Amino acid sequence: MKIEHIAIWVNDLEGMRSFYQTYFNMQCSKKYQNSDKGFSSYFLSFDSGARLEIMKKEDIINETKNKGITNGLTHLAISVGSKEAVDVCTDCLRRDGFTIYGEPRTTGDGYYESVILDPEGNHIEITE
Repeated sequence: MKIEHIAIWVNDLEGMRSFYQTYFNMQCSKKYQNSDKGFSSYFLSFDSGARLEIMKKEDIINETKNKGITNGLTHLAISVGSKEAVDVCTDCLRRDGFTIYGEPRTTGDGYYESVILDPEGNHIEITE
C-alpha cells in the first residue's frame, strides 16, 4: 500500500499551483472543474510519483489562525536531496518574501530541515 495523494483546500488555486511548481519543481495536471459544485482542482506531482491535490470551493471555511498547531494535518515534508539543497531552497524562499517558520537545523529525530509557510500559511518542512 501507499498514500496515493494528499489534498488541501486553497483560496488562491492559481497562486498555490505556481508556488509549488516554482519552488518544488512539481508537474501539474490539467485543471479539473465542476461548475455545478463550484469546485476546481489540480494534481501536482513529483518525479517519484508522490502527488498533492490543491482544491478550491467557494463555501470552504477559511481558518488560518491555528494551522500546524491543532489536530489534523500538521505539515507537508518535501525532500530536496541534501543539506545544501535545504539551505539553498530556504534562502531562495526567504529572498522571495516567504515566512521562514523554522531555520535549517538537525532535529531531535535526525532530520536536517527548515520549515516555511506556503502562501496560505501551510507548514512545509524542507528536508534533505
